Amino acid sequence: MFDYETLKLIWWVLICVLLIGFVITDGFDMGVGALLPVIGKTDEERRIMINTIAPHWEGNQVWLVLAAGAIFAAWPTVYATAFSGFYVAMMLTLFALFFRPVGFDYRSKMADTRWRTSWDWGIFIGSAIPPIIFGVAFANLLQGVPFTLDEFLRSSYQGGIIDLLNPFALLVGVFSLMLFVLQGSTWLQMKTEGALKERARKVSLIAAPVVCALFAIAGIWLAKGIDGYVLTSVIDTNGPSNPLLKTAVLQSGAWLTNYDTYPITMVAPALGLTFPLLAWFASKKDCNAAAFVSSSIAILGVLLTCAFSMFPFIMPSSLDPSASLTLWDAVSSEFTLNIMTIAAVIFLPLILLYTSWAYFKMFGRIGKAFMTKYKHSAY
Repeated sequence: MFDYETLKLIWWVLICVLLIGFVITDGFDMGVGALLPVIGKTDEERRIMINTIAPHWEGNQVWLVLAAGAIFAAWPTVYATAFSGFYVAMMLTLFALFFRPVGFDYRSKMADTRWRTSWDWGIFIGSAIPPIIFGVAFANLLQGVPFTLDEFLRSSYQGGIIDLLNPFALLVGVFSLMLFVLQGSTWLQMKTEGALKERARKVSLIAAPVVCALFAIAGIWLAKGIDGYVLTSVIDTNGPSNPLLKTAVLQSGAWLTNYDTYPITMVAPALGLTFPLLAWFASKKDCNAAAFVSSSIAILGVLLTCAFSMFPFIMPSSLDPSASLTLWDAVSSEFTLNIMTIAAVIFLPLILLYTSWAYFKMFGRIGKAFMTKYKHSAY
């Protein structure tokens, strides 16, 4: 169908799309979960918050499953190295995520206040911990992961969970949480009414400038204090999948190289910086849909900034830069990528279609009238 080089680029783009889709959609429902015990002052308000995401949260997680599956199939070396190196972090993420479906389904099974409050905090943990871990993981990718490859391309991870919790990673972890909180609060502005909506609006007014400031600080830190990676040998983009056939080195300011080479990529950090402020302005003017769209575009800009900065690196090695994994040399075979592309052409539009239909059918605000009408069937 396509030549090998084009397929490698296609799957870099598609995996970026899947990750962006996950953060935008699961971002608002995790943001709502993180805000549940914070702005939900009564049991009815917390039920309203949960029911704003009830029709969508399971479908939203499809993007995460698809992204993980695509990485496994398209970038098997990346998958193997990441899941061994970040194993503890990933298990913490999964254990935290367990609280969400159980909490949603069980919190209203009993009217006892302690029972419901306990599940509310469980939903909070399952919604707030994963964004922090995602941010920490991406920050460590930008700093390089301590792994090596032997002659059989078997990866050996030399770090530990404590090594992941460095100052830059913690900053990006907090930034990631605030980005999800902004997405969740702008969603609640669209979907709720009255005092609950007003509290969500106030959260947006606080979160938006914090997101902008943290993104700027992380960008300056990355540009001035963290060395990037550059290829020092010619890569055969149609060549075999073997990371050891190239050479690469650490270089100061290397994560900015692509912005000099391709000035159009500066659009990404510009979106990441300006659209949180537009979300703040829209929230200030009570333009709820505009605030949510602006927050979503900010997420797009942030993730594209990370992708453009690292291109073509996917997982750099801090121990042996030449063993770093790139989109050119850590991929599956041409035949596998062709089969995956055919599947993506068929199924990705279907996923987008049913997702759009679900959002269309559940359009509108949720308030006391909704909870009264659907008292026994709502969460």
